[in-house]
Amino acid sequence: MKESSLDEFVASKGQSEAARQLRVSPPAIHKAISVGRDIRVIENPDGTFKATELRPFPSQAARFGVVE
Repeated sequence: MKESSLDEFVASKGQSEAARQLRVSPPAIHKAISVGRDIRVIENPDGTFKATELRPFPSQAARFGVVE
């Protein structure tokens, strides 16, 4: 399995093809990159792709600036 950032994936495939491979819209790809989401794209052995997002836990507390 090969892993890359969403930025790298889009650079290699193009925004439209990346969106098609991940089954999302091109605007969703654009927005995720624009806001700096930490999304990793994994190529499965069968040639399909999946994406996962790395973010702080709990994400709501981090979003509102709550530090425990």
